[in-house]
Amino acid sequence: MAPLRFSANLSWLFPELPDLTARLRAAGSSGFEAAEVAWPYAERPEALARVAREAGLRLVLINTPPGDREKGEMGLAAVPGRQAAFREGLEQAVRYAKALGCPRYPSPEARGSLECSAEFLRLEMIHLMAGRVPQGADRAAVRGEMETVFLENLRHAAGVLAQENLVGLLEPINTRVTDPQYFLDTPQQAAAILQKVGRPNLQLQMDIFHWQIMDGNLTGNIRKFLPIVGHVQVAQVPGRGEPSSPGELNFPYLFQLLEDDGYKGFVGCEYQPQGEVG
Repeated sequence: MAPLRFSANLSWLFPELPDLTARLRAAGSSGFEAAEVAWPYAERPEALARVAREAGLRLVLINTPPGDREKGEMGLAAVPGRQAAFREGLEQAVRYAKALGCPRYPSPEARGSLECSAEFLRLEMIHLMAGRVPQGADRAAVRGEMETVFLENLRHAAGVLAQENLVGLLEPINTRVTDPQYFLDTPQQAAAILQKVGRPNLQLQMDIFHWQIMDGNLTGNIRKFLPIVGHVQVAQVPGRGEPSSPGELNFPYLFQLLEDDGYKGFVGCEYQPQGEVG
């Protein structure tokens, strides 16, 4: 039974630092072996990869581009009429994934070396963001159309990702607190869509914060869905602080459950720090 491995989500951690390169260095100095970031697209991927190598970090996850944020878009994979934009964003994400490779160094003394002297490990996972129900639309009325678009885009994405040995992830985001318009909001909905698509390189992203708010029953849901989970993220409920902050979740129990049930992926620290990280 291997211990859990943790990844620093740099869209949330080290908010006092001005940019991704500084946050990468801070994550490495804090003892993380991996990092993830929602949208790295304002930075040159080669520069991010170089800093990650210097910090001894492996980059494991990015999101597809959100779309037009000024128009309220938060992902495009299930949004009718935006299929071309989703596929363009997917190609951009794949280009970044290919460029963000980081080596696993054979010893602590090798950290900071720019030489790829050990096994080369690329970024492996891309979160395929579903997107929001159009403003003013009734969720039940558009659900069928949005699911049809989602399935079409996911089948296309699975083929593109398979060519690069990449995994696509579907993440349910809670609609009670965080994003009332988000289309994909429960693990049950995501699992049903994954079953319809039927592609082995598409998996479920388990954000325990969202799952608790939408459905609770974490023990049952973790055990039920873990076989199709490719990545886990954590934050305390309701304040979205670190797991040790006050809240309703017993993270020592949940972490032990993940270990006992054989989870081997990374656990992303996607929370608002209430104290110091590290």
